[in-house]
Amino acid sequence: MLTREENDRLTRVGPGTPMGDLFRRYWQPIAAVAQLAERQVMPIRLFGEDLVLFRDRGGRIGLVAERCAHRKVKLECGYPVAEGLRCPYHGWTYDAAGSCVAQPAEPPGSTFKDKVQITAYPVQELAGMLFAYMGPAPAPLLPRWDVLVREDGVRKIQTQAPLRCNWLQAQENTADTVHTYYLHGHMMKLQGLNRGGYFYRPIVKYEWGLCEWGITKTCHYGGDEPEVEIRPPLLFPNILRIPQGADECLHWRVPIDERQTQIYIMVFTPSPDGRRVDHPDDPPVEDQGDGLLPDGEYNLTSFYEQDRMAWETQGAVYDRSREHLGATDRGIVMFRQLLAEQIKIVEQGGEPMALVRDPAKNQIIEFESRSTPLRITSG
Repeated sequence: MLTREENDRLTRVGPGTPMGDLFRRYWQPIAAVAQLAERQVMPIRLFGEDLVLFRDRGGRIGLVAERCAHRKVKLECGYPVAEGLRCPYHGWTYDAAGSCVAQPAEPPGSTFKDKVQITAYPVQELAGMLFAYMGPAPAPLLPRWDVLVREDGVRKIQTQAPLRCNWLQAQENTADTVHTYYLHGHMMKLQGLNRGGYFYRPIVKYEWGLCEWGITKTCHYGGDEPEVEIRPPLLFPNILRIPQGADECLHWRVPIDERQTQIYIMVFTPSPDGRRVDHPDDPPVEDQGDGLLPDGEYNLTSFYEQDRMAWETQGAVYDRSREHLGATDRGIVMFRQLLAEQIKIVEQGGEPMALVRDPAKNQIIEFESRSTPLRITSG
């Protein structure tokens, strides 16, 4: 159980907040390349900041403040030109660095534009996803997680309607090993569905540990099919790395603000024969919607919909001062302690964990999963 003050430190993500400052040290996905291709200019809300993402006519991608410095018109209504993004009101134009590069109605020879700058953040493209960095320079390397850079299969991107709750409710679930029995296995069984059978086995032991990337997880199943399942780690601070059937997946839980969370999923399907596959620059994007029935109730027939129900019904910002934790929650406690420790490091001017600075280490960052003998049968 946390105090309300401790809960605020972990859930508030706006500029200048402890968790917001920690989050800004990590690259975060903000859109798929295919999404930007459809619109060229699109609004982005990230960590409580309203921004605009664009690709100019020269192919450069920018992420800048949502309003023009001149008369505060929204730049999402602007249009890309060769030099950058042009405001629709008076034509002031901003490049990807946020510099004003054109003021068409100002006198010839005026240097006024050289004094105008709006907020801008660097953006990088990888595996059909666009990532932004909002922290202090120098930026760390954009992590080349295995799912993003493996060549022996195909990729697709999945998006969902924003979660109507704080990011931490979703990410704590990654450290909650035992919820899979009731929320997924048992719920599927009650509905006569076969999709949760793997998780519908007694859990006799669970373990967590720390690693350089976050928290490791191990689950021991009993019953007729005893197993030890070694799960990929929780990737700090807000990524779930998980096998889903034959697929290898990354789930990012990205705070829109304190009460909404955007989930991006990269799905990698390995080739059956391990052959190399050519990858498009803009893999397909699947929108999974919000998982609600026409009457607004939760449609609890998939893992995604079951998880959404559990997270959202805790409230927009879950009050952890009122909970009662048990032994099965040790992973959650470990994660909260890790967050608090890393926040303190940043507050003291240090660098938090799980950043990548060494290019040699960033060729590919791999983890154990179903494709690399995850489970050891113990009976």
